[in-house]
Amino acid sequence: MKRNRLLLLMAAAMSFTLVLHSVSADTDVTRPEVRYLGTMSCKEALPSNLEGVRLFKLCDGETKVIIAADGTEPGRPMARPIAQMVASTLLTAYQDLKTSKLLAHKDVPHTPREKETFESELNKMIQNGYTLFHSPELGTNGISCDMCHPDGANTHPETYPKFQTQLKKAALLRDMINWCIENPLEGTKLDDNSEKMRALEAYILSTRKGTPLEFGKH
Repeated sequence: MKRNRLLLLMAAAMSFTLVLHSVSADTDVTRPEVRYLGTMSCKEALPSNLEGVRLFKLCDGETKVIIAADGTEPGRPMARPIAQMVASTLLTAYQDLKTSKLLAHKDVPHTPREKETFESELNKMIQNGYTLFHSPELGTNGISCDMCHPDGANTHPETYPKFQTQLKKAALLRDMINWCIENPLEGTKLDDNSEKMRALEAYILSTRKGTPLEFGKH
């Protein structure tokens, strides 16, 4: 009895193996190919002899990478496996680029002049935010942000995103800035990507420099 059962199990296993082999043989598992064809300036137009390839911008904002990827069409989303291969190719190209020019990323040293420029631009944004925060121009009733939050106090930017009861949803810091502008200040909300909103966020964040991030904290 046991011997017959064992023989049946062995036969079933052999049959399953044959089915797997048949499926593997009939299924096209050819790995798509991604070919790196070089780089070009973002200001240049694609040569006519390279129609059908795809262009991707690198993180420096100045360089395009020319890539030919099997089974893809310009302007249409790529399948995830191909997109991952393209992303890896872009990363390699970017790492190569970093050896020939200085970029604002971790392991590339900056010159004193570059650091001075970075600090100057940041301080300019923060100062613009400080001016707005202490001015009634964001509202219509004469109230300014600093009247409730002197020197940015009690804004807790390090706790965002978090649920805000006033908004009845999870909110970003900019959502609460606009809530305050529309309500206590009786003003018009700012566009999320406006220079004023960016400056206000920069100033508020600068007042909490060194404070650990604790998003979601109440």
